[in-house]
Amino acid sequence: MKFVAYERAKQGTGASRRLRITGKTPGIVYGGDTQPQLIEIDHNALWHALKKEAFHSSILEMDLAGAVTKVLLRDVQYHPFRQLVQHIDFQRVDAKTRMNMKVPLHFKGEEESDAVKLDHNLVNHVMTELEINCLPSDLPEFIEIDLSGLKKNATLHVNDIKLPKGVKFVSHGKTNPVIVSAVPPLVSEEPAPAAEGAAAEGAAAAAGKPAAKTAKKK
Repeated sequence: MKFVAYERAKQGTGASRRLRITGKTPGIVYGGDTQPQLIEIDHNALWHALKKEAFHSSILEMDLAGAVTKVLLRDVQYHPFRQLVQHIDFQRVDAKTRMNMKVPLHFKGEEESDAVKLDHNLVNHVMTELEINCLPSDLPEFIEIDLSGLKKNATLHVNDIKLPKGVKFVSHGKTNPVIVSAVPPLVSEEPAPAAEGAAAEGAAAAAGKPAAKTAKKK
């Protein structure tokens, strides 16, 4: 994906506030062998770009003063309650340096699995994204996981999926976390008929109604 950025000369709270009033979002680009650079981006174009999954998880092409630089989105600061992007950070990409990146997980085949189709399990997506380490050229936009083989009450771990070539999972101490689990649906127990009858008699007694008696014939 490609976006256009412009050089920003002034910095500080006041300058950023004035920039937002004019429909621009302040930002910064850092990393690589170049010094950090202040930028500004058209807010409306940025707002729509941020709605796209690929803008968060893939290498972007930033057009700045006619030069195109490959960057990654690293941080976005939103206004607490307004639809406003207050600041955005990008990192330059070095083609020869491995990097850490969170990529979304896309699931398919869930409805065709035995867990859902035969045993009516509920599939719980414990993880919706995965942090990986790879070279920029190996960065996937997303990782697809086929759940068609999921069985009753089964769990799918990170070690159970095949990662793309050159991609490694970043564990942060969790060596093999659960990605998906199939669990049986909750079944609510219906009260027994005897219990229902006792409850009805109790309700009648509380209301002060006498119990019905069979009339004797004279």
